[in-house]
Amino acid sequence: MLKSSGIAQKGDWEAKLPQAERRKSGPYVVFECYQQIPCNPCESACPQKAVSIGADINTIPRIDYGLCNGCGICVSRCPGLAIFVVDEGYAPGFAKVLIPWEYRPLPAKGESVMGVGRDGKELCPAEVLEVRTGKRQDRTAVIGLQVPLEFANLVRGIKVGGGKDER
Repeated sequence: MLKSSGIAQKGDWEAKLPQAERRKSGPYVVFECYQQIPCNPCESACPQKAVSIGADINTIPRIDYGLCNGCGICVSRCPGLAIFVVDEGYAPGFAKVLIPWEYRPLPAKGESVMGVGRDGKELCPAEVLEVRTGKRQDRTAVIGLQVPLEFANLVRGIKVGGGKDER
């Protein structure tokens, strides 16, 4: 389905997740790279050396989850906006999700937004926890969201002005 619609289906993205044990132990990165293309900024961006591509720049990145601490530096470095960080243990009943964001205006910390899926459909209310715009972000903001835990690996974008407090 990915090749015909361009939208990753459950089996596609589930294959990109670390083992359940690792997902419970703190923030982890999710690379939703599905095609072999010449790209490697994520490899050099990782201060933990958890991302490897190797000699062939067309190789899909591999993550060593023993080294990855979920810092999120790689999120803004991906030109395909295909890297996310998920923390399933953020708060009881909630996850924190870091997403790349290249639209303006930027949402504000504390703002209520609507979390959307890979297909752009609305999924759940979310709260903006942080907005990273520093030099490290390389002109791509990184938005930290609090989402209900069951949407941790479903929310991949936001609709600004569409949160639970909007009327």
